[in-house]
Amino acid sequence: MDLESTDHATIEAALVTDKGTMVVTFFSEQAPQHVASFLKLAQDGFYNGISFHRIVRNFMIQTGCPNSKEGATGQPGTGGPGYNLPAEFSDIHHERGILSMARSQDPNSAGSQFFVVHGEAAFLDRSYTVFGKIEAGLDVLDAIASIECDFGPGGEKSSPQERVEIRSIELRPRQERAPQEGDAADDN
Repeated sequence: MDLESTDHATIEAALVTDKGTMVVTFFSEQAPQHVASFLKLAQDGFYNGISFHRIVRNFMIQTGCPNSKEGATGQPGTGGPGYNLPAEFSDIHHERGILSMARSQDPNSAGSQFFVVHGEAAFLDRSYTVFGKIEAGLDVLDAIASIECDFGPGGEKSSPQERVEIRSIELRPRQERAPQEGDAADDN
């Protein structure tokens, strides 16, 4: 797929994980640089083999760190693509199924790491860049979020006992589909 000439709003991504597939569409108008970066990294295979290294049930599941690949030597949660993106905050609400960029204290420090919101997370609104939404596969989100976790390096019970990877991300033309059960009305 030629990402340069394709309207990113017409693209969807199938995130194939060990627990099933989540289909994502993008908010290219609200977060054009983040969407473009994610699509390029996905097309280049950057995310293949990366695990969900941080899981907090009823909050979010986080992935996108190259240090979480098998054989990587860095601390999971500290890696990135080698560049940072400027914040693109919007009024899109952090609710179940939303994809948002992880970052450090610096609002302009997002790179490749992202999280999928599992529960209500209004406290993140207008402070983190929302760039996509799960259109199909909320059951996969639930399956990953239900993995038992141990306490991690920061004292948070978020270090998964079971490894779940993104096997691949397939970019394809966006398909129309019926709303998922449990979806809130789309007001974006």
